[in-house]
Amino acid sequence: MKILALDSSGLVASAALVEDDNLIAEYTIQYKKTHSQTLLPMLEEIRDMVELDLNTVDAIAVAAGPGSFTGLRIGSATAKGLAFALDKPIVPVPTVEGLAYQMYGTDALVCPIMDARKSQVYTGIYEFIFTENKYDMRVIKEQCALAFEEIAQALNDLGRKVVFLGDGVPVFQERMAEVMRVPYTLAPAHRNRQSAACIAALGSLYYAQGKVESGAEHAPVYLRLSQAERERAEGMRRYDYI
Repeated sequence: MKILALDSSGLVASAALVEDDNLIAEYTIQYKKTHSQTLLPMLEEIRDMVELDLNTVDAIAVAAGPGSFTGLRIGSATAKGLAFALDKPIVPVPTVEGLAYQMYGTDALVCPIMDARKSQVYTGIYEFIFTENKYDMRVIKEQCALAFEEIAQALNDLGRKVVFLGDGVPVFQERMAEVMRVPYTLAPAHRNRQSAACIAALGSLYYAQGKVESGAEHAPVYLRLSQAERERAEGMRRYDYI
């Protein structure tokens, strides 16, 4: 099984190729340029470096959201274009699940936090259960948009140690120290941001489970309205009041 994966849901742009249980290539960058400038050149570099015939790919896995509205649209459009051109299915991987999978095998609860602005985070709670010589990731709380204090309370109520990761960590780190009542740690630099390799690995599992969709069916999962949509809705409410 050969899965080509993309993640442009946050500050990181990442592309990867996984074949069976082997990571063949990964290209990840977080440096000033926009995803529209980086994602396709990264894919082309992977294709050229590993002499990849794109027609041999079984599916396109993509971080399907939540995340940056612009980043998700770029990733989605790229995945849809590849799916149409190659006649391959898309495997949509929830962004927060992809982040959590970075911590594969930990005995702590995993809580990704992505900065969603407006004092909120995109987040969820996950754990890894060892069964039949492997770890299965179990969802304790589905990905959602919450105030950081709300997810912190949920973690405190569970009463177990936690590992945090994601671009929301530096934003909420001081608040974390104030409100967390259970032991916690922060993921190290090589595991604390989005990775297309994780999207590919999870995508392989989901592909085997039949969790696929066509290019025509695929759409990003935003969880919240965009700023423009919120402002438009607020303007409509003011207009109705007048």
